[in-house]
Amino acid sequence: MAIDPGAVTHPSAVIEPGATIAAGASVGPFCHIGPEVVLRAGVQLQSHVVVTGQTEIGEDTVVFPFASLGQIPQDLKFKGEKTRLIIGKRNRIREYVTMNTGTEGGGGVTRVGDDGLFMSSCHVAHDVIIGDRVILVNSVAIAGHCHIEDDVIVGGLSGVHQWVRIGQGAIIGALSMVTSDVIPHALVAGPRAEIEGLNLVGLKRHGVARAEISALRELYQALSEGNFRETARGLHAQGSDSVYVNRVLDFILGPSDRSFLTPRAHK
Repeated sequence: MAIDPGAVTHPSAVIEPGATIAAGASVGPFCHIGPEVVLRAGVQLQSHVVVTGQTEIGEDTVVFPFASLGQIPQDLKFKGEKTRLIIGKRNRIREYVTMNTGTEGGGGVTRVGDDGLFMSSCHVAHDVIIGDRVILVNSVAIAGHCHIEDDVIVGGLSGVHQWVRIGQGAIIGALSMVTSDVIPHALVAGPRAEIEGLNLVGLKRHGVARAEISALRELYQALSEGNFRETARGLHAQGSDSVYVNRVLDFILGPSDRSFLTPRAHK
């Protein structure tokens, strides 16, 4: 066990031999920390938190009561192989959130970026990759092998099907079931989710220039009117001066085994 003298641990917490707890970290009442866990500086486990497996939690992340991090995957193919959960810096992980380690077949690592907010009862499954500044609202379920890019918001009670990619800056409305890839900066809604438009609120909040937003509008219109992938290939071949347009085109033409949610044509 390596508990830094600058860490604070409650007497009722169970910290198994081998765990590493850095200076400034705190482990609250009735927490259980497994032998392969690493808590970086400033991590706060409030109370009744379970952290197990090969799990690392980054600096200044706060974990609220009854969260369970690093348990084995909910995958019948898992046979006990050593896999990991890596959580970045300054995340807020609320009550009853669960995050599982990876699987050998999926790369072995579940990875969460920095500055995220994971509201109560969210689930992050095995081999999921989550970027920075992601918000999962209450009771969101992210299935195995998904890739959620930076600045994505997923609304409450939504589900994301395994292997789906959600592009940077997209927003998913509440009560949505996302079964196909979502292009960056899309606005998605519906029980069987469809792209309703661009996430204009998110683009404006991030200070995106009006010219870039106009270029994205033109791209959205083009994608909604023709064959989705063929249109993207043609536009990619032509080239664009827009960073945001190129991001969307690169995403569409990137590796994926899934179909896409396609923009709805608007007249």
